[in-house]
Amino acid sequence: MNNQYTYNYLLVGEGLPAFEKIRLEDIIPSIDEILRQSNNRLTCLEKNITPTWEGIVEPLTIIEEKIKWTWGIVNHLMGVKNSKELREIYQTVQPDIISFLNKLRQNKLIYQTFKDLRKDSVLWNTLDSCQKRIITSSIREAELSGVNLTPDKRHKFNEINLELAELSTQFSNNVLDSTREFKLKLTNKIEIGNLPLSILKLAAHNAVLEGYNNATPELGPWIITLDYPVYVPFMKYSNQRNLREKVYKAFISRASVGKLNNEPLIESILKLRKEQAEILGYQSYAEMSLSKKMASDVESVEEVLEELRFVSYQAAQEELKSLKTFMFKNCDFDLEPWDISYWIEEQRKLLFDFTNEELRVYFSLEKVLEGLFDLTKRIFGVTITVTDEKVSTWHKDVLFFQVKDDMNKIIAYFYLDPYSRPIEKRGGAWMSDCIGRSKIYQDEKPIIRLPVAYLICNQTPPFDGEPSLMTFDEVTTLFHEFGHGLQHMLTTINYPGASGINNIEWDAVEVPSQFMEYWCYEKNTFFSMAKHYQTGETIPKHYYDKLKTSRNFMAGLSMLRQLHFSFLDLDLHHRYQPDGNETLFEARDRVAKKTTVMKILPEDAFLCAFSHIFAGGYAAGYYSYKWSEILSADSFSAFEEAGLEDDNKIAEVGKNFKKNILALGGSKDPLEIFKSFRGREPKTEALLKYSGLLNI
Repeated sequence: MNNQYTYNYLLVGEGLPAFEKIRLEDIIPSIDEILRQSNNRLTCLEKNITPTWEGIVEPLTIIEEKIKWTWGIVNHLMGVKNSKELREIYQTVQPDIISFLNKLRQNKLIYQTFKDLRKDSVLWNTLDSCQKRIITSSIREAELSGVNLTPDKRHKFNEINLELAELSTQFSNNVLDSTREFKLKLTNKIEIGNLPLSILKLAAHNAVLEGYNNATPELGPWIITLDYPVYVPFMKYSNQRNLREKVYKAFISRASVGKLNNEPLIESILKLRKEQAEILGYQSYAEMSLSKKMASDVESVEEVLEELRFVSYQAAQEELKSLKTFMFKNCDFDLEPWDISYWIEEQRKLLFDFTNEELRVYFSLEKVLEGLFDLTKRIFGVTITVTDEKVSTWHKDVLFFQVKDDMNKIIAYFYLDPYSRPIEKRGGAWMSDCIGRSKIYQDEKPIIRLPVAYLICNQTPPFDGEPSLMTFDEVTTLFHEFGHGLQHMLTTINYPGASGINNIEWDAVEVPSQFMEYWCYEKNTFFSMAKHYQTGETIPKHYYDKLKTSRNFMAGLSMLRQLHFSFLDLDLHHRYQPDGNETLFEARDRVAKKTTVMKILPEDAFLCAFSHIFAGGYAAGYYSYKWSEILSADSFSAFEEAGLEDDNKIAEVGKNFKKNILALGGSKDPLEIFKSFRGREPKTEALLKYSGLLNI
């Protein structure tokens, strides 16, 4: 008889996950067991709770950390190894997780003990400023979670929480499925027109995956998908206008028809969010959301956005006029939305004498990482290398790195999952925490648990023995996510409740990521990573000059697009009335009157794929990108003022940035942290300058 016991690696509860040993069938029993243990720990806490840091925060943190470790792995796999079986399992266990978290956050005894601790001046003054901020945030989080509601209202609130979680998961799945569903097969050379070799390789590879085993980049067939590494260059370079129209319309109508239609989900999400906010006494979900952000109210946010909109709208009008004039010199069509990317690229080619495709051969992932790591060594004094030890990963392409400080001591680790995998991986790029920094005890001795980050991108994968050759946009995306990673990894805060990106107001969380993007254009960084993948030759200087000169080409249209999303997000969560006289897309059109310079197509249903606000953390917070960008641009200008050619001076500024922005996490108010770094309040001038809009 075989009595062999199969270990459940989701119950380890600490350290790096053993991804290669985790089985889907272990998820449900592991969640059941974790919740059983957590309930027991909660019961124990309730019996022994005292209004001290050791008597409430530390035991509560243990409960939260145990759940976070296991549930975090499951959530991570949903993003990078999505499958029908995993979805079914996820939907089975998600309600139990949410129910327990509601129980934890709505615990009146815990809430009252937090308040008693804050009220007791003697005990309160024994705490440091970070501990005080964590407790204050915990009180606010409990109140926003419904701790003070009557039983009937709390029951309704919890029902909404559960339904919102299910709707968000379904929204995300629908976007993934509808993106994956579209396939345009091309079979002759006329259809591929002047598409660059990089996209032909991807399209032929897609054809092989669909069963056309003899497909080649030269002879086809080629399959065009809506995956970003294919979609974006296709819209830029395809000279077949009818095909661009077909692909564009498929992209903007993702998840808007049939069984994958997200429109009714959006209506339900907005209605439930509004109802939830009203239960808590807020006029709108946006008001509730802003209660824990830097911005004080909707009007304050819109005032800042309007300042940027006014400038960018004028610029966008001129840019569109210029583009139309250029297009009419070459053809007699009216400019349509599916023409914009193509003709912008054609105009860029004429004005600046290069295409972004020409740069790919100089940006292999290996060399880009070398340049990125050289930069972090230069400005932050940290050294990054691939680890020697064998680490379990969820895919063969995943890399694992270690981070050392200037004393050669390991201080953090991170996974990098760089390539697009549309079959199982959701689109976009993100950073999330695998393990957070914390002071823990081993054998009754305190040690520091080192942070570990997940960095996820969806860039062009390698083919035919060649490395991943990146577009410059993919380079800046990698730098962006690495900036998030740095804030997670270089934190010096030892309390999980405020280390890394935890407890940072959402409208400040993009500061390090956007800050890192500016370095892609910095001369030393650029030339350190721009090496020909075959010869190792440094990119010719004229390419750098052209890239710098063209940096703000169509900057007005680009900024206005982001402002449109920001205004729309706020409007939907503040003014729009679900089930009212105005439809969802009528509301979109109303906002678009002042945030777009080109009429939106009737079939444009981009909202149905707007995962940031309907399946991510940006609901009533998409403005955070622009809000943070003011701080990030101002931060980079500090390095410029010091002198980018002086390594000693930028290392000094970098030390200050690391000590404040990166190290302090959520231990202090972000504005206070920024002022500690910059010595003053943030200003918008730097953002307008770097966007080429300062003098408009």
